[in-house]
Amino acid sequence: MSTNNNKKVEVGFIWQITDDVLRDAFKKNEIGDVVLPFVVIRRLDCILDGVNENVRSTHQNFKDKVADDKLDPILRKAAGGLKFYNTSNHTLHSLKDDARNIEINFNNYLNGFNQEVRDILENFQFDKIVGRLIKNKLLYEMIDAICKIDMHTDKIDNHGMGYVFEELIRISNEQSNETAGEHFTPRDVIALMNAIMFANEKAELSQLGIIRTIFDPACGTGGMVNLGKKYILDTLLAEQAKKPSIQTYGQELNEQSYAIAKSEALITGEESNNVKHGNSFSEDQFPGKHFHYMMANPPYGVTWKKDQNFITNESLNPAGRFYAGLPRSSDGQLLFLQHMISKMEREGSRIAVVTNGSPLFTGDAGSGESDIRKWIIENDWLECIVALPKDMFYNTGINTYIWFLTNKKEKQRKGKVQLINAVDFCRSNKKSLGNKRNEITDNHIAQILELYTEFSSTKDSKIFDNDHFGFYQLTVEQPLYDAKGKKQLDKNKNPKADSKKRDKENVPIGSDIEKYFEKEVLPHVPDAWIDFDKTRLGYEINFTKNFYEYKGLRAAAAVKTEIQTLEGDITSLLKELLA
Repeated sequence: MSTNNNKKVEVGFIWQITDDVLRDAFKKNEIGDVVLPFVVIRRLDCILDGVNENVRSTHQNFKDKVADDKLDPILRKAAGGLKFYNTSNHTLHSLKDDARNIEINFNNYLNGFNQEVRDILENFQFDKIVGRLIKNKLLYEMIDAICKIDMHTDKIDNHGMGYVFEELIRISNEQSNETAGEHFTPRDVIALMNAIMFANEKAELSQLGIIRTIFDPACGTGGMVNLGKKYILDTLLAEQAKKPSIQTYGQELNEQSYAIAKSEALITGEESNNVKHGNSFSEDQFPGKHFHYMMANPPYGVTWKKDQNFITNESLNPAGRFYAGLPRSSDGQLLFLQHMISKMEREGSRIAVVTNGSPLFTGDAGSGESDIRKWIIENDWLECIVALPKDMFYNTGINTYIWFLTNKKEKQRKGKVQLINAVDFCRSNKKSLGNKRNEITDNHIAQILELYTEFSSTKDSKIFDNDHFGFYQLTVEQPLYDAKGKKQLDKNKNPKADSKKRDKENVPIGSDIEKYFEKEVLPHVPDAWIDFDKTRLGYEINFTKNFYEYKGLRAAAAVKTEIQTLEGDITSLLKELLA
């Protein structure tokens, strides 16, 4: 049987038998919480099949002779160099031989795993899952069911196992779609990110012997970096015999999502220590490390008040990640963007980040958000932003965008930003999954990628100089009058400003401010003036304004004819009803 066929059979088989066992005791959206850790254990159990005896005998020989930290590498060596092992006298199959004591023996079996595996199971909150299985008298049935699946490496390789795991995560998230979007980005969105991020990277990635890194600071279940790696190896370089070494890294705050991401790395032969748990803002697990590629779909509109002191203190440090500015504490999206920029490789990196509309335009001139946009654009890191169709994500139907940033812009892109309006590049899902009602097909991705690579202004693609997004925010004052209509003056005989009439005017960078004021303001308020001391420089990215198309008024004759036709239709309908 081919690996591809085997992958498909295994996923369906796993889901079917676990659904049969768990359906009455667990809600539909909870079944994935049980399936995933049991799949991890079964895969590890199968891989250890040939080394268990050697590990056990080695453990017996050394356990009282060396310290635990010295024992671990000895046992890894006894396991044939694997990064995991089990010192217990049990396997999943042997547990079934003593049904009466399966609870005690299963606990001993789990405690026999090395610390890294036990930590993963702890983050899965596996003890609660096992407790519920025991309470419902289903532990034996679950172990028996999972043992029917052969996950030895000669039956399904690491690539195939990655497929199984991804499918289970996808199915699990679809059945729990009210929260799926928090830790799961739809594959069609990731496919578009990959297509654009790696569009011009083939030559570099084709060099012999190179190592490249992919990082996600809000990695969820690890889908982005894993699919990024697969895109490079299986699509971009599909016809190339010798391929680069791609190392994936991720950090995740949610315990269960972290456990899933770390598990997949462990059971597919990746470096599981590259997946870290913790808050990327206050507990950066990769300090000083830089990456070639970075991808993220950080949470939208999530407060960072809990970490406000830490982040504010770092923002005061010119060498810190957040020195450019701080967004409002109710939304940390631009903090993630700054965090990733701080980790760009000096010789060149590319970044793709999904955001909602807030980071594009929230914040007045001089605000933290505006200053961050100014910093990004003035450093010429912003390459392209793609506006996605609505209803693309499981937990939100709002407008979303993908930012592409780099510190190695092509010559033609230097000093410029491309905006792509891809809101219509989609089709309706046959079945809605939460708020996800639309999908981007391969054909749509090809069309959007063509807009990106052509790099020219069309109906759906606009090219702007960096300065286009900057503006001077002028403070326009008007004189204060007393009750008798007399203009009030200060001690220098200058007019006092009426704060109630104070107004703001945004003038594009490069404009002649005096001429603008004379043409646009003075005809309406002849006695107004600009308070230049209050002038601020701002940056915003307004998709609506940049893609606005003026539609002229329809001819009066056409409107009149349409009204007369409608009146005739209504008159005829009333006559029929009254007849």
